[in-house]
Amino acid sequence: MFAVNQLLKDLGYNVVRTIGEGTFSKVKLATSQKYHRDVAIKVVDRREAPEIYSTKLLPRELEILRTVNHPNVIAAYEFIAVSNGLHFIVMELCFTDLLKVIEDNGRLTEAKAKSLFQQIVCAMSYLHHNQIVHRDLKCENILLTEDHKVKITDFNFGKLLDSTDLSTTYCGSVAYASPEVLQGIPYDPKKYDIWSIGVILYMMVIGTFPFDDSNITALPELQEKGVEFPKDLTLDKKYENLIKALLEYSPHQRPDIGAVLVHSWLEEPINQAG
Repeated sequence: MFAVNQLLKDLGYNVVRTIGEGTFSKVKLATSQKYHRDVAIKVVDRREAPEIYSTKLLPRELEILRTVNHPNVIAAYEFIAVSNGLHFIVMELCFTDLLKVIEDNGRLTEAKAKSLFQQIVCAMSYLHHNQIVHRDLKCENILLTEDHKVKITDFNFGKLLDSTDLSTTYCGSVAYASPEVLQGIPYDPKKYDIWSIGVILYMMVIGTFPFDDSNITALPELQEKGVEFPKDLTLDKKYENLIKALLEYSPHQRPDIGAVLVHSWLEEPINQAG
């Protein structure tokens, strides 16, 4: 680890600490002489990662990060490949992530959730319009700046689509996975993203997952029965209707991101007292 930090220092980045760790990577907080700000650096060691990650997933992620330009998608400043197999992705630094916010503060008001979800949907509309799918949307991958701006991150399972592409790869986390993904059925990855943002929105307002994921085999059956809401919460019916649409068991009946963007719950003015 010292060698990595020293190498980054030689490249103009002073590592402060490790702030995150993925399956095949670590994320470090560093100060940058070049950019005159703090940055996040994703460190990937190709030598330790499986071949499919090095040859397929990582190149896809790099291609997406080089392509995207949206205020609610994480910005990458620099890509550095080192001859010893290390790869550094220098990105903008965020303050926290949505999961930590929920864990620290409990469920959000509908007004706060709506403000954040509008940004998520705007980012996903941009991505889907440009034929980019994420396939690993979860609260941990929704980063937040200090002024509450959403930044979608972690495109490990991201993909640039042909117009008719169906996916067969199992991607993402069980609690955010759609029924067709869990069942190993070839799936529309855009409709998978729609399901996942439905789980995220439910989490924001309710504070728990919509379905018990402790038994993966039984999970699709629970999903088919449909989502339920706690009896002790008074919720906007338009919010409930949006959740039911996003978490529709049949992917063909789920809305596309364009329909989500103009849903009546999102189009209503945000009631800050909510």
